[in-house]
Amino acid sequence: MATNIVNALGAGSGIDTASLVNSLVDAQKAPQQNRLDSKKTTLDAQISAYGTLKSSLSEFQNLMTPLANPDTFSARSVSLPTTDIVTANTLDANAQLGTYQLEVLEVAQGQSLVANQTFADKDAAAGVSGTLTIAQGEWTYDGSDNPSSFAENEALKAIEIEVTATDSIQEIADKINADSSDVEASVLLVDGSYQLLISAPSGEENALRISGSDASLDFLNFNETNHSNVTETQKAQDASININGLNVKRPSNDIDDVIQGLSLTLNKASPGDKLTFSITEDKETAKTAVNNFIEGYNTLYNTLKGLTSTTTDSETNETKRGELATDGTAKNLLSRMRSMISSTVPGVDEFNSLSQVGIRTKLDGTLEVDTEDFDAAFNDNFAQVGALFSTTTSSTNSAVSVEVGSFGDRAVAGTYQGTITTAPSKGFVLGAGMTTTFPVDATSGTYTFKVNVNGTESEELTLTGTYNSQEELRAGLQSLINNESTLKDAGQAIDVVIEGGELKLQSRQYGANTRVEFTEAGADFTTATGLSTSSAVTNGTDVSGTIAGDAAFGAGDVLLPKIDTDPYGLNLQVQEGASGNFSFSFSRGFAGEMSLLIDGFLSSTGVIKNREDSINNQLEDIKDDQEELDRKMAIMHDRLTSQYVAMENILASFRTTSESLNGLVDRLPFTASNN
Repeated sequence: MATNIVNALGAGSGIDTASLVNSLVDAQKAPQQNRLDSKKTTLDAQISAYGTLKSSLSEFQNLMTPLANPDTFSARSVSLPTTDIVTANTLDANAQLGTYQLEVLEVAQGQSLVANQTFADKDAAAGVSGTLTIAQGEWTYDGSDNPSSFAENEALKAIEIEVTATDSIQEIADKINADSSDVEASVLLVDGSYQLLISAPSGEENALRISGSDASLDFLNFNETNHSNVTETQKAQDASININGLNVKRPSNDIDDVIQGLSLTLNKASPGDKLTFSITEDKETAKTAVNNFIEGYNTLYNTLKGLTSTTTDSETNETKRGELATDGTAKNLLSRMRSMISSTVPGVDEFNSLSQVGIRTKLDGTLEVDTEDFDAAFNDNFAQVGALFSTTTSSTNSAVSVEVGSFGDRAVAGTYQGTITTAPSKGFVLGAGMTTTFPVDATSGTYTFKVNVNGTESEELTLTGTYNSQEELRAGLQSLINNESTLKDAGQAIDVVIEGGELKLQSRQYGANTRVEFTEAGADFTTATGLSTSSAVTNGTDVSGTIAGDAAFGAGDVLLPKIDTDPYGLNLQVQEGASGNFSFSFSRGFAGEMSLLIDGFLSSTGVIKNREDSINNQLEDIKDDQEELDRKMAIMHDRLTSQYVAMENILASFRTTSESLNGLVDRLPFTASNN
C-alpha cells in the first residue's frame, strides 16, 4: 500500500493554530498581568482604607469641637421653681453663679391712646390733612394725671405721617403701621362707631407724643398743650422687679441683662411672692464631652490599628495584614496622635496632661479612666480641667483682651510680652459758646445743619421742637443725627456728650480715619448748640505698640502681631486709656491642638492627600502599563498568527507535492516482475 509521507509526518490538518496562538500569548502575558493585577488590588485597597481613615478622623474631630469650646466648661444649670409668674428662656454658659430671690412688682406695658372722635365709616374720607408727628420718649404727669413735660428717647427718631383730606381713618392707621417704627395703629369698632387706637411698645421711655401740623388733626393730638381729645387708656410702664433686695426696672418683660446669662420673661406682677432659685455649674456637660472623646479615640485607635497592623490568629495561626500595614504615612499618623495623647499641652501651666485628670493609656494603646482621679479633678480643679481641654486666653492688662482671629491656626501657644505706646481714640468735634438760656424754641429759625461722620455726609437736618434743658438738647441732637438715613445706611453713628458745659459729638468708631465735622450750620443752630463749621475737630487715633518685641499693626482699637511671628493669628482688643507693658497668654488646649493636628492630616495639602495622590498616580501608571502590555501581546499574537499561517501554507504545499509524487510513482513502468 502506498504511504502519504506528509500525512505520516502529522503535518497539515488537525492543528488548531488559533487556540495554540492564544495559549502561547496567555502564557507569555500571565506573569506580568498577575503582577499588575496584584499591585492594582493592593492600591485599590489602600485608597479605600484611606477613605475609611479620613471618615474616622472627621468623626473623631467632631468630638473635639465641644471640648475646645470654653463654654463647655462654663455650662450652667438653673433650679427655677414651677411658677406662672416668670418663665426661664435661656441660660448661657458663664451665667453668673449664685442664689437669687426674685419678686415681680410690675410688668412692662405700652402706652395706648384712643382718639375720642368717632366715625361712622372707617373707609370714608376723614376730611383731615397735614403732618402728624409721633415722637417716643418719657412723659412726666402733673397732679391731675395730665401730661406736662416730655423727654424724647434719643435712640428713636420721630415719625412723620403725611395725611391728605381723602384719607380715611383706616388709611391713617395703615400709614402709621407702614413706618419702620414699633408704633402700631388700629381701628376699633365701639358701639357701632369707629375710633382710632395708637399703641407704643412697652416701656416708660417709649410713650408717645403726637402733634398735628393742622387744626383738623387736633383729634389725635397728645402733647403738653393739647391732649383733651385723646384718652390715655394705658400708661407706659417699665417692668419692675426686685432681685436680692435691689429694685430694677426694664422697658420689656423679656429680661436678659439683670442676671448675667439668664433670660427671663415676666408673665404677671405678683408683689409679695418671692421666687428663690440658684444658678450652679453644670459639670456633667463637660464630663460627657470628655467621656465622648475617650470613647471616640478608642474607636479611632482600633480602626487605625486594624488598618496598619499585622495580626496572627492564635488558633489557626493565620496571618492577617491590614490594608495600610506597609504604608509608612498611615503608621506615622497613628504615631503622632499617640504622641499627642501622652504629651503635655503647650501653653498650659497646671493640669497640662491627660494623666493628671485620670485619663491613661492601656497596654493595647486605648484610653481608660481612673474614676477616682477623674472625679477628684472635676470636683476640686474644674477650672484647670477646662484650661487643659479648651482654648484659653488671658492678659495682665484689664484694658487689653485677647481674641483668636481668622488666622488663629497659625498662632503658637505660649506667653508673650506687649507694650501699648498709643491708646486708640475716637474722632470728635467740640462746640464752644453754647447758649445757657433755656428753653430753646426751635419751632422756627435757622436750625438746619449738615454733619460729616467718618467721611459720610448727612442730608440737611433741622432741629425742631422745644428743649427745656441742655440734656434735652443733647438727646434730641443725638437722636436726630443717628436716625438720618444716609448715615444710618453707611453704619455711621455718634454719641453726643456734655463736656465742660459744651456739646461734644464723638464717633462711635476708633481710628485715625474717624472724625466728626459740620459742613453746614444755621445761625440759630450755632447759637443754641455752640457748634458750627469752624468748631474744633480732632481726628481719632489708631492703637500702636509692640508684641513679642516686634512693632505691631494697629487698626482702630485692634492691635495685630507681626505676620509670621509666633503670636500671629491673635487679635488684641485695646480700650481707650490703655498704656504700658503687659503680658498675655494663649493656649488651644488639648482639644484644640488635636483638632489642629487632624486639620493638617485632612487638609488639601496634608499627608493623607499627598499619599492619596501618590497612590492614584501609581494606579494611572498601572493603566499605562496595562495598555503597554496589551499592545505588546497584540503584536505577539499577530506575529505568531502570521508564523502559523505561513506554516499552514507550507504544509498545504507539501500536501500538493505529495499528491503529485504519488501519481508519478503510479505512472512509472515496472522495472522488475515476478515470474
